[in-house]
Amino acid sequence: MDSLVKADETLDDLQNGYYIIQKQKSFRFGIDAVLLSDFVSVKNKDKVLEMCAGTGIISILMYAKKRPKSITAIEIQEEMVEMANRSLQYNSLQKHISIYNMDLREAPSLLGNSIYNAVVVNPPYMKLGSGITNPDRRQALARFEIACTLEDVIESAHKALSPFGKFYMVHRSDRLVDVIYLMRAKGIEPKKLRFVHSSLYKKPHLILVEGIKGSKPDLKIMEPLYIYDNKGNYTDEVKKIYNTNGSL
Repeated sequence: MDSLVKADETLDDLQNGYYIIQKQKSFRFGIDAVLLSDFVSVKNKDKVLEMCAGTGIISILMYAKKRPKSITAIEIQEEMVEMANRSLQYNSLQKHISIYNMDLREAPSLLGNSIYNAVVVNPPYMKLGSGITNPDRRQALARFEIACTLEDVIESAHKALSPFGKFYMVHRSDRLVDVIYLMRAKGIEPKKLRFVHSSLYKKPHLILVEGIKGSKPDLKIMEPLYIYDNKGNYTDEVKKIYNTNGSL
């Protein structure tokens, strides 16, 4: 099975029975993926769609803990999809998770409209032109709205979701207004919002948001999540999340 891992890649133990193949010097998953996979609430009868799947880390973490009926993942970068498929093969997860090389804007028409109980996404955070674009195209596509915009993400999610299906996303806190506005405009009502802080007394840098397609307004602000304590160690809550979802 080690033949599935190429010379410029690593095989990383997620500490939950599964492994992930990643590039040594390119995009590697971070704590935002771990937090999002824990934030998602799905049942074992649910069909889940993950968009902007990258290496497939969120799908693997979701399956490890949540065990939904099926997970379909889509990613626009062909190289990432090929690598993610090798991770699925290494973990013998092909019957539970499928990943496709696909533009998310085309996903509803290709995979089906209104058929998913949940859509999960860790999208590019940065508006194109809002910073220095990484010269590595793989990194740039993961971080900047080059292949899709936030509006594209939310509109495609709405089309793919079944009535009252749930939408889960992690994003930068400074995009909060854009996120909430576009969710409501596209018919996904924001229902839960959680701010993520690097540590106590630091302003939030991430948000976790849950929305429901076609639901009535009723937004609940959850307790803030702090990643590090005052000694620079993971907080007890983050330790618990890692113990149940995997480890960096």
